[in-house]
Parts: sequence; C-alpha cells; structure tokens
Amino acid sequence: MTATIDIGGRLVGPGEPVYIVAEMSANHNQSFDQAVELIRAAKDAGADAVKLQTYTAETLTLDSDREFFRVDGGTLWDGRTLFDLYGEAFTPWAWQPKLKDIASQLGLQLFSSPFDPTAVDFLETMNVPAHKIASFELVDLPLIRKVAATGKPIIMSTGMATLGEIEEAVDAVYEVAGRGNLALLKCTSAYPAPPEEMNLRCIHHLSETFDVPVGLSDHTLGIAVPIAAVALGATIIEKHFTLSRSVPGPDSAFSLEPDELRGMIDAVRIAEKSIGRVQYDIGQREQSSRSFRRSLFVVESVRAGQQFTAVNVRSIRPGDGLPPKYQSDVLKHYAAKDIPRGTPLAWHHLKSGPEGESA
Repeated sequence: MTATIDIGGRLVGPGEPVYIVAEMSANHNQSFDQAVELIRAAKDAGADAVKLQTYTAETLTLDSDREFFRVDGGTLWDGRTLFDLYGEAFTPWAWQPKLKDIASQLGLQLFSSPFDPTAVDFLETMNVPAHKIASFELVDLPLIRKVAATGKPIIMSTGMATLGEIEEAVDAVYEVAGRGNLALLKCTSAYPAPPEEMNLRCIHHLSETFDVPVGLSDHTLGIAVPIAAVALGATIIEKHFTLSRSVPGPDSAFSLEPDELRGMIDAVRIAEKSIGRVQYDIGQREQSSRSFRRSLFVVESVRAGQQFTAVNVRSIRPGDGLPPKYQSDVLKHYAAKDIPRGTPLAWHHLKSGPEGESA
C-alpha cells in the first residue's frame, strides 16, 4: 500500500482525509489585507492548507521585450511579457512570514512553491512544513535537489511532463533525501483546463508506478473534476481560489470563490466517505431494508393437498417468505395444510404429493 507523508503532523495519503490546498497565487492583487482575507476565507471553507508562490519577476525571468519573453499561444495572458506578468502576480516576500503566522493562528498550514534557490532558503527561514514544486519547474532538477536537501515533504505537480521526466524528478528527490517524503499531483497546465484533457486515470497509474500519495492540481472551471479525482483515489486536491472573479487578476478567471471552495470541500468529504472498502455483507443501514426484498407468498388461498402453481404462488414484496430462487422447487410440491391468501411461504407449508409428507 502506498505510504503516507507527514506535513507538519498531518498525515497525507491513502486512508487519510483528503488534504485540501487552497492556492492563493496572484489573487491577493498586491493587497496584504486581501491576502489575509483570502486566508480567512480558506479556513472558513474548510481547507487544510494555503499555498503561496515565492518568486520575483527578476528571479523568474528577464526584463525583455524580445519574442522569447512574450506570452502567446491562446492563453489568458497573451501579448504580455513574462516580466510584466510576474511583476503583477508575485507575492511580496515581506508578507509571507506574516501570512504564515496568521494561518497558524487560524489552524491552517501554509507553504509555498519556491522558484529559485534563494526562494528555498527564504522559505526555510519561515520553517514551512513542506515545499511545492510547480509543474513548470519539474524539469529544473538542480532546484528539486535543493528543495530535497531541506528534508521537508515535497509535493510535485506533473503538468506537461512525460513519464520519463516525472521519473527523473522523482529520482532527483530520492538521490538527495531518500524515499518516503514525496507526493505527486496530476496536473493539466492549461488555464483554464478543459475537463476532457484531465486524464484522471493517471492518478492511479502514478500511484502504482511511484508508490507515493497522488492528488490533483486542478485548473478546470467548477468543482466536478476534483470530486471525480477523489473517487479515483486522489489524496490531495489543490485548487486556486479568489474572493471574487469579478475582480480582475492574472488567475481569477479560473479560481473558485469562497462559497464554491466550501462547496467543493463539502463534496470532497462526502466523496471520500462514500469510497469505503470492498464489502458485500449487509451494511448497518441496510438491515431494515431487507424486509422489502421479494419473496414467495401465497397469493390465492390454497387447500390442503392442492398443488402450488404460478397462479397461487408468486414472488412479491415483502421479504418474509422463501427466497424467489426456490420457486421452481415449490411448484413441484403440494400444500401441507390450508393456507390463506397473503401467507409468506415456508418449508413447513410444502409436502411432496397430495398425501405425501411435509418437505
């Protein structure tokens, strides 16, 4: 069975409650007060953790207008330079220790995605309980080794990655930190991501292939896909959230509002309860329903010695008589005594012939 990981005392993996990560990303819109409000909203919605992103435009890209640094390809951000986009989207580093303290006071875990080695060092000064590797950084093996050297649990998103690239990233963690502190997230790196491109069957395949907890980093609209992912074995759900999609921002268009996040989490909790275990015996709540099964009843009064027929014996509800599977046997027998209409049939009502012995 796939092992669990421990994030700040919270076990994450099969058999544990699904770990819900509310991704703040750029939805603070450069307002510290709004960032605090987002953390409170995540707590109210029932999330387990809030995730930030730790970078600056300078640590992530170059301030260049060349075609290499312009966004295109049908994204929400087409026409902008990377430097401009990341300058708008980054979370000021000075906020992050304060936000972690606020989250802790509320009983929430808070960690982040570091995007370069200086971000890893900075987050370590905050004593975050885990690190997240974003999909776009999965191929940055030196960064992954730097994160692994912290000894903290690592959650890695796998968007855009081939199976070989995922294996290389996993090996990079293991060669530094050994096994046992890693989880993977199935991810489709499109914003928003269409449901038909989510390929949630990969969740089980990743779990079997790498023997680690596997979840979903979801960029689809709505909450249906995360619920399906939980039904297919996801043990972590990461979802972007915002106070309101009506407020423009780099990520707001594909983020959940607080009431939607709460609805998703409530549905996840129901889904995980419903998964249960392999069980074919009678459940506690099913006991009272057994009486409404079908069974064999005398539906026309029968005299002693009269043969049972398909006319005077039928399979009906409730379930007080013999099981219907015995109907063909019953029809070879005769009534051992007078039996009034509406009597549940029992073996002592049967005899082998008009004058025969009871069955």
